[in-house]
Amino acid sequence: MSEDREHPTSDSLSGDDTVDALLNVLDLSGSEARTREDIFTGRSQSMPLGRVYGGQVLAQAVVAAERTIPDDRTIHSMHGYFLRPGDSAQGITFSVDRIHDGRSFSTRRTQAYQGGVPIFSMIASFQVGDPGVEHAEPMPEGVPAPETLADVEQTLQGLHPMTKRLFLDRPVELRRVEPAIYLEASKEKQPRQAVWMRIRRPLGDDPSLHRAILAYLSDMTIQEPILRAHGVAWSTPGLKVASLDHAMWWHRAGRVDEWMLYVQDSPSARGGRGLATGRIYSRDGALIASVAQEVMVRIPSAIDEE
Repeated sequence: MSEDREHPTSDSLSGDDTVDALLNVLDLSGSEARTREDIFTGRSQSMPLGRVYGGQVLAQAVVAAERTIPDDRTIHSMHGYFLRPGDSAQGITFSVDRIHDGRSFSTRRTQAYQGGVPIFSMIASFQVGDPGVEHAEPMPEGVPAPETLADVEQTLQGLHPMTKRLFLDRPVELRRVEPAIYLEASKEKQPRQAVWMRIRRPLGDDPSLHRAILAYLSDMTIQEPILRAHGVAWSTPGLKVASLDHAMWWHRAGRVDEWMLYVQDSPSARGGRGLATGRIYSRDGALIASVAQEVMVRIPSAIDEE
């Protein structure tokens, strides 16, 4: 790609540095097992608040499972549960169980461990490329182009420096169609939003890397339609949000180093949990992936009763 890329401000890592750090995290160590399970180990991204970013574990689990799959099969779906918060100061061990290998499909179970206990559990399915019927929900019309929208870093004035690092020291550019809700709640209580996103610099052409990083991106901002529906900002005192599970379906090939539109909505929230769903489109309108995540959301009662 020939377009110029913007980089974060000078008090943070450069765009290249953050992407290199992500690639190092996805470069798992290990080899095919001689016993029932394949074991891999990986680093954790440094996080200011000390908790492993869920998208990191998703991507690493996909990489670990894919290491055990024949070359003619690619991932088409995964379903995972976040069991415990991970410590970003520690590495993670991944255990892959080869559940099934059929003529067209392969299934793998991947468990992520820290300190000897599981923090994430995933089952993923892989398929040989087959012809078949095809259709897709079209990308919404009238969405502003990413070049016309402000970079997310330009909206961070007023955030605590530690929290600000969460946004500056990451390998992703975000351009929001709706105003950000970091400091102020959405004026319109609508359970939906759209976000343009891409990795900060061009990557190579390895499709497996793009699929893994797409999983990394899929956990980013997906919780926000639930907050928008109730007029809640991330900075709300007493707010507690945690991802419970995550499902993803890869439909078509896509490049994570080119702009993608993440269209999200929340169909329901009840009992301290909210459901968010999303569709990820390439810039030319191809539906690349679908996502669903259930989130624990505990909102202070004074806001919840408004």
